[in-house]
Amino acid sequence: MDENPWLVVGLGNPGPGYAGNRHNVGQMALDELARRIGAPFKSQKTNATVAEGRLSGQGPRVILAKPNTYMNVSGGPVAALMRFYKLEPSNLIVLHDELDIPFDSIKLKIGGGHGGHNGVRDIAAAIGSPEFVRVRIGIGRPPGRQPAADFVLKDFSSDEKKVLPNLISDAADAVEQVAGESLTAAQLRFHTASPAD
Repeated sequence: MDENPWLVVGLGNPGPGYAGNRHNVGQMALDELARRIGAPFKSQKTNATVAEGRLSGQGPRVILAKPNTYMNVSGGPVAALMRFYKLEPSNLIVLHDELDIPFDSIKLKIGGGHGGHNGVRDIAAAIGSPEFVRVRIGIGRPPGRQPAADFVLKDFSSDEKKVLPNLISDAADAVEQVAGESLTAAQLRFHTASPAD
């Protein structure tokens, strides 16, 4: 199990102006994982900031990474990280926001289409494979006729912020379960409320 660490990538846009956006919820979950393993983020030559440690103390080794690029061009840093650590797509977990899943829900999958998510699309193109685990963090659809592009670049509402810590904790739990047990075990746990997908 210890031969190959897991590369866990949180997607988002760089800089404090974007930090609270719905689009950055993947990086919020990554921050929670870094807190759990007690590791600070440090600059790395792959154009990403990285924190390394073990899940649950003696659990699997993880490399937590935030690309320094904007969301839509996340693939370059992810591909560079995978080359640097000599990892295959099967050891990659990507945390990202998902419009097609209700807010406060988590879904997990491996492979398949990108569902219009440009960050996921760019990673699959850059590493030459869609076969990596995605922890899809539900942010729901925008209200009324608000364009999705505007919706994802806004901060969570005051009501959403009340339950956001639970959603972030669930996403971090999902990563721990995928890495420590299996994708199937995590799917069984997080898909029970809504078995579809």
